[in-house]
Amino acid sequence: MRYPWLRLAIFVVGCLFPVWWLYEAAMNLLGPDPGKIMMDRLGLGALTFLLVTLSMTPLQKLTGWSGWIVVRRQLGLWVFAYIVLHILAYLFFILGLDWGQLAVELRKRPYIIVGALGFLGLLGLAVTSNRYSQRRLGARWKKLHRLVYAVLGLGLLHFLWIVRSDLREWAIYGFIGAVLMLLRVPAVARALPRMLQRRRRAL
Repeated sequence: MRYPWLRLAIFVVGCLFPVWWLYEAAMNLLGPDPGKIMMDRLGLGALTFLLVTLSMTPLQKLTGWSGWIVVRRQLGLWVFAYIVLHILAYLFFILGLDWGQLAVELRKRPYIIVGALGFLGLLGLAVTSNRYSQRRLGARWKKLHRLVYAVLGLGLLHFLWIVRSDLREWAIYGFIGAVLMLLRVPAVARALPRMLQRRRRAL
C-alpha cells in the first residue's frame, strides 16, 4: 500500500470530527438543539471533504506528487460517509423517524429533494469507486465519475437554500468550488503548470 501514513492520517481526521461532536453533545456543549447542530456539521463536513477531494487532481498537476491522487478515492468515500451520517441525523433528530412527516417536509422544503439527488449521485460514485468497477466499466467509468461535478453543484445549491439569509459562509464554499471547476477548464489546466514552471525558472 502506498503512502500508508497519509492514508492513516486521513482516516484519523475523518473519524475525529464526528467523535468530537458526539462528545460535545454528551457534555451539553451544543446548545438547546444538539441534533440539528450535529446534522449541520456533518453536512458541512461532507461538503468540505468533497472540495478537498476535488482539489487532489489540480494539486497533482501543479506539484507532480502522486500522493494526491492515491488518496483521492479514500477522501471521496469519506464524503459519502459524512453524507450518510448527515441523512441519519436528519431522520433521527429532526424527523424522529416519522416517515409520514418526511412527505410533508419534501413538500415544504424542496432543498431536501436537491440534497437527495446529490446523495443518489454520491451513492453511484461510492458503489463504483472500486477497481472492479473501473475494469468493468472501462472508459465509461471516467464519464460516470464526472457526476461529482453535478454533486458539487447540488450540494452548494442545497447549502445555499438553507442559509440564503446569510451568504457569507456559503460564499467561501462557493468560491472554492468555482476555482476548482475553473482549474478543470482544459485551457486553464494546460496553462497553469507552464506558468508555474516559468515562475520557478525566474526565481
